Amino acid sequence: MLLTIHPDNPNPRHIKTVIDCLLSGGIIIYPTDTIYGLGCDIFQHKAIERIARIKNIDPSKAQLSFVCYDLSDLSKYTKSISTPLYRLLKTHLPGPYTFILPASKEVPKILHSKKNTIGLRVPDNNIARTIVHDLSHPLLSASLPGEMVEDYTDPELMYNNFHKLVDIVIDGGIGGMVPSTIVDCTKDTYEVIREGAGVWEYEE
Repeated sequence: MLLTIHPDNPNPRHIKTVIDCLLSGGIIIYPTDTIYGLGCDIFQHKAIERIARIKNIDPSKAQLSFVCYDLSDLSKYTKSISTPLYRLLKTHLPGPYTFILPASKEVPKILHSKKNTIGLRVPDNNIARTIVHDLSHPLLSASLPGEMVEDYTDPELMYNNFHKLVDIVIDGGIGGMVPSTIVDCTKDTYEVIREGAGVWEYEE
């Protein structure tokens, strides 16, 4: 199903359609403030396994991240956040960043990596944040498979390519081509693992 949702004022009925799909184990393609992503409910094991199959990866080895609504939502899924780190997150979120942080016990076991870390995101995108807000917990977020980034900006093309693999493709307008900037905050010195859409100018 290709579902058009207004980027600024998402229709509650359309959001409910997405939530019902996620709660029943469905997979969606949805917009963020960078590129479109694959998403599912973090507590739906079968949906996580489906995403892993689409991407041909092992869920525990995958670089998957959670899309959260805000910092208080994000803080449930990582161990205690120091004051300097909280200030850093507050400065950069919502925004085009993924922060790698130590995973808390709230992270479902199927997603626990050997490193016991999790990527956490609060995108500056009203559709993604409304979905997460109404779902009441994060969306699992993964990049679309393959390298054809140009194909991942147009929801109709994505629908043509992936409609047999996912349940809903959300059309929230043309997407970006540059992914989020990934910052590893698990060590004393924060390290940019991937340069992306977010400009990183942080001095400790």
